[in-house]
Order: sequence, then structure tokens, then C-alpha cells
Amino acid sequence: MDLIPPEYQDLLQDETKAYLFLATIMPDGSPQVTPVWFDADGQHIRINTAKGRVKDRNMRARPKVAMVIQDPRNPYRYLQIRGRVVEITEEGADEHINRLSLKYDGKPWARVPGQTRLIFKILPEHVDAH
Repeated sequence: MDLIPPEYQDLLQDETKAYLFLATIMPDGSPQVTPVWFDADGQHIRINTAKGRVKDRNMRARPKVAMVIQDPRNPYRYLQIRGRVVEITEEGADEHINRLSLKYDGKPWARVPGQTRLIFKILPEHVDAH
């Protein structure tokens, strides 16, 4: 990700286990923030959620988002990212949430019957590093 300064790239690595705080916009224009697991594919920030959740509905209707990735070792070191959702897919979403569960929880994801998982690919458009 070209916009992320090299000295902050570690926050995108699996070993860091940093959480991402995702801000979406509600239908009335108010913000909604959720801490989420994430990974990066070199070009996008990728998050995973269940179909029908608030963040799913918000990002489908209003794809511009803001995010903070906070260093778990130093809360005053973080990335502030603004971007937009450029892709939503079910393809590979179950495998993706399982990888994230192994990263963050150290155990496989417990599949919920009837739940449809989604991957949201977010393209960073503006980054501030602190």
C-alpha cells in the first residue's frame, strides 16, 4: 500500500495483531464505529462481516469509510485512513474469517449455521500516520 509510510507497514502485518476501528455512516448521517479484525492484501484493507449487520448495510449504501489502526504496543502510534469500499464478495469469505480467527483468537472460526460471511475490500485514499 503506497500511501502507508514504510515505518507503519508493521501495523498491517499479521504478527502485530492490531485491531481496526471502522467508522461507517448511518442512514441519518451519524457515525457508527466498530472494532474489527482485518488484514491487507497489498492494495486493500480487508474486513469480514456477516451479511445484514449494521456495517454491511452502511457500507453498501454509503461506501466511504474511515478507519484507525492502533499499535497494540503503543496507543499513541496509529494510522488514520479514509477510503472507500471497492468490492464486496462472498467468495472465500468463510476461509477469510477462519484465517482472521486463527490470527486473533488462535482457534478456528465456529461457523454459524445460516450466516453468510462477506469480505469488504477497502481502498485507502488518504492516510495520516501518528
